[in-house]
Amino acid sequence: GRTMPGRRWSEGLHQAVEAKEGVTVQRESQTLASTTFQNYFRLYEKLSGMTGTADTEAFEFRQIYGLDVIVIPTNRPLARKDLNDLVYLSAEEKYEAIIKDVKTETEAGRPVLVGTASIETSEYLARLMREAGLKFNVLNAKQHQSEAEIIAQAGRPGAITIATNMAGRGTDIMLGGNWEAEAAKLQNPSQAQIDALKAEWQKRHDAVLEAGGLHVVGSERHESRRIDNQLRGRAGRQGDPGSTRFFLSLEDSLMRLFGSDRVKRLMQALGLERGEAIEHKMVSNAVERAQKKVEGRNFDIRKQLLEYDDVANDQRRVIYEQRNEILASDDVSAAVVGIREEVMEDAISEYVPPQSLAEQWDLPGLEAHLKTEFNLDAPVTQWAEEDERFSEEKLRERLQTMHREAYEAKIESAGAALIRRFEKQVMLQVLDTRWKEHLQSMDHLRRGIHLRGYAQKNPKQEYKRESFELFQHLLTNIKADVTRILSHVQVRQPEEVDALEQKRREELAREKATAASLHDAPDAGTSETAPGVDGRPLRRENPKVGRNDPCVCGSGKKYKQCCGKLS
Repeated sequence: GRTMPGRRWSEGLHQAVEAKEGVTVQRESQTLASTTFQNYFRLYEKLSGMTGTADTEAFEFRQIYGLDVIVIPTNRPLARKDLNDLVYLSAEEKYEAIIKDVKTETEAGRPVLVGTASIETSEYLARLMREAGLKFNVLNAKQHQSEAEIIAQAGRPGAITIATNMAGRGTDIMLGGNWEAEAAKLQNPSQAQIDALKAEWQKRHDAVLEAGGLHVVGSERHESRRIDNQLRGRAGRQGDPGSTRFFLSLEDSLMRLFGSDRVKRLMQALGLERGEAIEHKMVSNAVERAQKKVEGRNFDIRKQLLEYDDVANDQRRVIYEQRNEILASDDVSAAVVGIREEVMEDAISEYVPPQSLAEQWDLPGLEAHLKTEFNLDAPVTQWAEEDERFSEEKLRERLQTMHREAYEAKIESAGAALIRRFEKQVMLQVLDTRWKEHLQSMDHLRRGIHLRGYAQKNPKQEYKRESFELFQHLLTNIKADVTRILSHVQVRQPEEVDALEQKRREELAREKATAASLHDAPDAGTSETAPGVDGRPLRRENPKVGRNDPCVCGSGKKYKQCCGKLS
């Protein structure tokens, strides 16, 4: 296929290829957002479409989208001849027959389009044609730069074009070639030159019509009848003459996996010699039945995937509605207040169960949690000891007030406008980060849910139940993260920041000097003057900061990776 820069295979496949090829193994890419085509199309209030090959998929359009398929008559009567399939015993015989058929048709002055299912087949046929001395053009993903030029001249008398599926959709091969493409190559063409090109094209056009129009050769049947019909549709456009024929062998994947054994038995009973083929409507019907089986199987797979995605789609709708509300609003303070109060209530309930006895309370645990999650130094144990009638209601009310006042002090210090912008930014960032992680969890759940069938459980019901639990955790984590970030954010004036920076630089210079003096000492390991530079013990102006503690400058990094870093 075509190259797709930036795209990576999933489930460890890309890493395996990178390891095999000896390049740097990179992390698996993480999905930021996902949906299926079906659920994406369902977002539209009205759906409609037009294609030449929808009739074979009418059942799926009705099942998935609730749409009917209406067949519109052709603009002009169809003059194309769709010949019966030719079935050979081996692939080698089939390809020999294709070369022979192409040679016969081009000698008669007809352009020929050979359709293949893969690049490998197109290149194999190209090699056979080269050996047979035929001139041809190959149209596949490797030659996509010259695609327009190849298509423009594919309708010339005697032209041979080998193409993969990419030539099957929407490609208009003009009989006799495309004179407009030829005129486009000329710089400032005169009217006389244009008239000459038109006259020359008209001669070629008439010659091709006389010879029977475009001849389409299919090297094998595809799994979907739609693709076969798309290939057939390159010939006989707008009432032009044309013909199509598919060449098959019993070694083709479709015939091997889904083909009728009846065809094989018939060919063996006839005792066909090498190079002989069977041509009968029964064979074409058997192939069509095989294609219907494959289409039915593929439809069931798509339908099952959609049923699973419908579960995720409900969650997707909720998250994106919330995200759009945040984006559209300039002030999310009301939502933030509600989230902060709810998270505080849940935190208190975890350590002080509602309507419980005082003996069941875990006040030291609550104190530690309040410090970690809310950045509050609340001596709740002391409150309980000082007040004999201290109740759960008092505790909740006091902590909510303390939490609210601490945040209001930040707003007053930084200014409401700045805090409002920060709140919006934090909510969007947390929502996006947590949703990304949730998609990964849902993907892992989806991959392994089929194993529940071994426990006599319905995988779909289990997926719905567990995905709902994951979604509940997602919403809880979003609220907790927003509250934690807003509680820990430090508001500093520019003067304070400058003072901290100066202090940091002084400490860093002092530590560098100390390290240098220790390194340069004649016996640093046993020297009595090692604690300080001048023989006196080293006294710190501030409490010692551990290497893994948060840095004093408020950057959020560890001390050893920030101010404590020695260059």
